[in-house]
Amino acid sequence: MKVPLLDLTRQFQPIRDEVMAAIARVCDSQQFILGAEVEALERELAGLLEVRHAVGVSSGTDALLVAMMACGVGPGDEVVVPVYSFFATAGSVARLGARPVFVDIDPATFNLDPDRAASAITPRTRAVVPVHLFGQSADLEPILQAVEGRGIAVIEDAAQAIGARHGGRRVGGIGDLGCFSFFPSKNLGAFGDGGLVTTNDDRLAARVRLLRNHGMEPKYWHRAVGGNFRLDAVQAAVLRVKARRLAEWTEARQRNALRYRRLFREAGLDEVGLPVEAPGRDHIYNQFVVRVPHRDRLRAWLSERGIGTEVYYPVPFHLQPCFADLGWREGDFPHAEAAARETLALPIFGELTAAEQERVVGEIAAFYGRA
Repeated sequence: MKVPLLDLTRQFQPIRDEVMAAIARVCDSQQFILGAEVEALERELAGLLEVRHAVGVSSGTDALLVAMMACGVGPGDEVVVPVYSFFATAGSVARLGARPVFVDIDPATFNLDPDRAASAITPRTRAVVPVHLFGQSADLEPILQAVEGRGIAVIEDAAQAIGARHGGRRVGGIGDLGCFSFFPSKNLGAFGDGGLVTTNDDRLAARVRLLRNHGMEPKYWHRAVGGNFRLDAVQAAVLRVKARRLAEWTEARQRNALRYRRLFREAGLDEVGLPVEAPGRDHIYNQFVVRVPHRDRLRAWLSERGIGTEVYYPVPFHLQPCFADLGWREGDFPHAEAAARETLALPIFGELTAAEQERVVGEIAAFYGRA
């Protein structure tokens, strides 16, 4: 039995007719850029995420980029980011000519360490970007307190955490802006690239809407230099169908996470460090990431037996060649470096079967001599 890391065909088959009808509706309208489908999606997602404004954009990366632009990030500024995340978190800062200021992670949750983030703030800091990594919110309260009254924006990178809560509130509506990705592998994935910016601030929402379309208002009059960050109508139509099932898909991932915990416990696999669910912060399990000794050997063992895994992420930002000029060295961020060496993502998608999970745990047990 092969067990894929992700199998989107299983998700698609039950909704195929509805999705194809939605795509046909867009084709019949011949309105492909922004328009009624995008506006409807924005209203529906604003309700789902409990925010005043949701602005569809072209990708999760562009969500981060336009959010930073809306906050005025530019040359000479600093933006505090975790050193362990998907590249767009730091890359978007550099693209605007600002300096990413790297901060180590909480080794339990893999999220930005809030105390270290507060200590990294300087008079040049324009924004702090906590990442809700793998589907669980970062610890936001200390970060919000650290920036209060200082004119520093908090931009939530919620690309992997749509629908997650922190203290009862949906992520993406707690800081100044929230950024989401609809990359196909996400809990809510499009049929290509797509993203969303959320906010409860009317002024920031208007700014994001302006910047996503070349700063143009009215047509061919440009109030600012923006970009082409528009969400297309086909992706919006697909997402409208899928968003109605997000809650049940997320619950299925959470059930699978519970089953993994039981199976690992029953197998006596103390070697496997399971994801930590922090108090007051639910986990939507975009990824199920464990810590294991001999990670690369275990991954090769599982691959040979047809079990899909992934490493998120093998190289922290401070060791990436493109950031070498910032002067960081190996050893500067020990928690991130340990996570890069030890973590492994196991299959967790909602349609994963109990038998498949049993096989995953059984093969891990065999690797560690517990079978």
